[in-house]
Amino acid sequence: MQTLIIAEAGVNHNGSLELAKKLVDVAAEAGADLVKFQTFQSEKVISKNAKKADYQVQNTGKAAESQLEMVKKLELSPENHFVLIEYCKMKNIEFFSTGFDLESLDFLQKLNLPMFKIPSGEITNLPYLQKIGGFGKPIILSTGMANLGEIEQALNILIKAGTPKDKITVLHCNTEYPTPFEDVNLLAMKTIRKAFGVKVGYSDHTAGIEVSIAAVALGATVIEKHFTLDKNMEGPDHKASLEPHELKAMVSGIRNVEKIFGNGIKQASASEQKNIEIARKSIHLAHNLPKNHILTEKDLIMKRPANGISPMQMGLVLGKKLNKNLEEDHQVQWTDLV
Repeated sequence: MQTLIIAEAGVNHNGSLELAKKLVDVAAEAGADLVKFQTFQSEKVISKNAKKADYQVQNTGKAAESQLEMVKKLELSPENHFVLIEYCKMKNIEFFSTGFDLESLDFLQKLNLPMFKIPSGEITNLPYLQKIGGFGKPIILSTGMANLGEIEQALNILIKAGTPKDKITVLHCNTEYPTPFEDVNLLAMKTIRKAFGVKVGYSDHTAGIEVSIAAVALGATVIEKHFTLDKNMEGPDHKASLEPHELKAMVSGIRNVEKIFGNGIKQASASEQKNIEIARKSIHLAHNLPKNHILTEKDLIMKRPANGISPMQMGLVLGKKLNKNLEEDHQVQWTDLV
């Protein structure tokens, strides 16, 4: 099954529709399946007293600015959504967005998006979970900062609200930007799959592309990764995002990894069949031998190519008599033996 790759533009458009369109261009060029933005009304999501996360302070360089002030500049208007949806259609990539408040969820439902994404920060938001679960559409649930008990609780709420478990994909995630490699704990993704019997994936906030590719090798069915036009742009998420060439490399790496699993049967592949004769060996003579000589182990040497008698059949050759004079390096044939 092909991995669903979500290129997370997020708020890296910095409130500019033109920058948002350029992000769509990059995601489409990289070969991502979806380009995802964020839909919210700042005042309904963030209190005026909410502080920035440490990474937001570091990435924006504005310690005195509140989280609300920062995020207010990053909203996309409803009109922007309509423009971007049409633009995505032109670029042959699917538009997607995460809603952060109840009204935004209703708005996205009216846009008839194919699925809903629950960000890590909403995993303990009961009315939010009930609203999304009630839509009955496929759900992608991020689990940064969560433990298994919180994941179980969220899943139960979503299922009770009307979304069956087989429509829910749970993403392992670490909500630090960028995530230190020693904190990735990628095996937790397998733990989630085993604990709840759900499809799993990974929402990647590390600085590179290796972890996303590794996650696919471990069974991720969805990969979500932030990207930007330039890591040096002003804004909270740019520094932990991939630049265009990196996003393209990640998608290519994932698509290559998807090809490696095969059917699990251990046998020579079609591409290596031709190398069997070249790489393996057959029985040859270690020195010149006369007619009627009875072969012993010291008379034989195993050499390439493997188009003669296999060394695995040496027991059938030992003790046989030669029916002709033969020279050193001769590849032994059954017709040489009596």
